[in-house]
Amino acid sequence: MASSSSVFRALFLFLCCSFFVDARYRYSVSSIISEDLYKSMFLHKDDNACPAKGFYPYSAFIEAACRFPKFGTTGDVDTRKREVAAFLAQISHETTGGWATAPDGPYAWGLCFKEEISPGSSYCDPTNTEWPCYPNKSYHGRGPMQLSWNYNYGPAGEALGFDGLKDPEIVVNNSVIAFKTALWFWMTPRKPKPSAHNVMVGRYRPTKADLQANRTAGFGLVTNIVNGGLECGIPNDARVNDRIGFFKRYARLLNVDAGPNLDCAYQQHF
Repeated sequence: MASSSSVFRALFLFLCCSFFVDARYRYSVSSIISEDLYKSMFLHKDDNACPAKGFYPYSAFIEAACRFPKFGTTGDVDTRKREVAAFLAQISHETTGGWATAPDGPYAWGLCFKEEISPGSSYCDPTNTEWPCYPNKSYHGRGPMQLSWNYNYGPAGEALGFDGLKDPEIVVNNSVIAFKTALWFWMTPRKPKPSAHNVMVGRYRPTKADLQANRTAGFGLVTNIVNGGLECGIPNDARVNDRIGFFKRYARLLNVDAGPNLDCAYQQHF
């Protein structure tokens, strides 16, 4: 029997999502992925071997998703499942603790880290005057999507109600905010990049430049949006293949086809 606290939490999240979700997007993400399924996807996230142990509970993911009512609720059921699988695959690669011979396979170790280990710099772009760096702050990768650079922390904080430039550490101190930053990155177009959301729900409309760069819709284009400058245009790139491995596993668990154009090997980056 469920405890009273777990029942209360489930009721709170249901009411939270019911308040935020527009009638056009009446399905919540919890209708796509249950807590049990979430746990089966991230089998080892709370192992002692994972630095992020305890930081990524299902409740934080669902609460954060309430802030973005179109996420996982747009289109038919297969489209919704495919988007959720794609999002979880990308954040799993960004935070993976897996390796080739890991228990339960390399794709059972997503959400193992909550921040970049030994960053090579403070990720401050001093030429970006719109989002100036705060003294002695580091904008290295944090959270499920490994949010990086002052020009991402600034607008993410502005959109979500925290000071991303002055207090970037909140992304590793607050689980809900951490998931919100990942979803903000997923849902927000940043020209010339479309949003990953629009790509996965069939609302991507390629420009002339996109067509010339072979940026076709699919999971590969999402990888291009996330980290194309380092990973795309490279046949058989191990990082891209890792993202695809997570995506295929989650799509299988959600009983949905992964769709076409899984890699970005022949796409030019943005």
